[in-house]
Amino acid sequence: MKNINIFCFGFGQVAKNFINKLNIEKYNINLSTTSRNKTSSKKFNNINYKSYNFDQNIYDPEINVEIKKATHVLISTPPESEDHIIKNFGKALQANSLLEWFVYLSSTGVYGDHDGRWVNEDTFTNPTNDKGKKRLKAERRLKDLNMPLIIFRLSGIYSNEKNILSRLKKNIPIFTNIENQIFSRIHVEDISNILFKSFFNKDIKNGEIFNVSDNYPCSYKEVVDYGCKILNIARPKTFSLEEIGDDQLKDFYKDSKKVSNEKIKKFFNYKLKFPTYIEGLNYIRDNFI
Repeated sequence: MKNINIFCFGFGQVAKNFINKLNIEKYNINLSTTSRNKTSSKKFNNINYKSYNFDQNIYDPEINVEIKKATHVLISTPPESEDHIIKNFGKALQANSLLEWFVYLSSTGVYGDHDGRWVNEDTFTNPTNDKGKKRLKAERRLKDLNMPLIIFRLSGIYSNEKNILSRLKKNIPIFTNIENQIFSRIHVEDISNILFKSFFNKDIKNGEIFNVSDNYPCSYKEVVDYGCKILNIARPKTFSLEEIGDDQLKDFYKDSKKVSNEKIKKFFNYKLKFPTYIEGLNYIRDNFI
C-alpha cells in the first residue's frame, strides 16, 4: 500500500470522487483540503482529514505547512480562487521538493465559441465568458510557477448524483432550443480514472494540457430527449435563450464546439467507462434512479 500526502484546494464532487478512487485502489491517504468554513477535522469514506479555512485572502496559515509536506496537489476550485492560491501559496508550492504530482482542473470554456467545429489541445483559445477568461489566466499564471504542472480541461461534468435524469424527475431543467448548439460532456468517474492514470505516467511534460471529454459531443436537446425517453416522461417546456435570466447560463449556450478526447485516450491508453451520454444515463437510471 502506497502512502501519499494529498492536498486538495477545493473539495467538490470531482475531488471527492477522485479521493474515493484512490481509496478503492488501496492507497493510504493523508488528506488535507480547503473550504470557506472554519478549519475543522472531518471524515469522508472512512478517511479522517483536515479541512482548512481558505476564503480569498483570509486563510489558515497552517495551509502553507501542509503544502510543503504534500506529495500530490489538486486544484479544483472555482476560477476566482486561483489568483489567491498563487498569491498566498505560490512560494510554499515552489519550496516543496517532495511534490510528485501537481494538477489544475481547468475548463474547455477557455476555447470559446468555434461554431460547432472540433477543437483539440492545439486549438487557439478565445474564451467568450468571464469564467473561461479566468480559467485561461489561471493556467498561464500557474505555468509561470515553473513547476511540474498538468492541466486538465474538463467538459461539462455530470455524475450519478447530478445529471439530467435527476433534474427531469424534479421538473427543474432549463432547456433551450438553439440551432447548431453542440457541446461535450464527461462523467465524473472518467475524470477520476484519468487523473489516477496520470499518477504513473512519467512522459507528461511540465504544463502539458489534456482535454477531458467523452466520445460524442451533441446538443443539450438530444440529451434531454433521451432522458425523457428512458424515464418515459413528457419533454419539458422549451425556453428560448432570451427567456433565460441567468447570464452565465446564456454565455454557456452561446458557445458551440466539439471537444476532441483523442489525446487522453492515446496518451493514457484509456478506454472511457462512459463513452457517450447514453451509457452514462443508462447506468444512472439502472443504479440510482
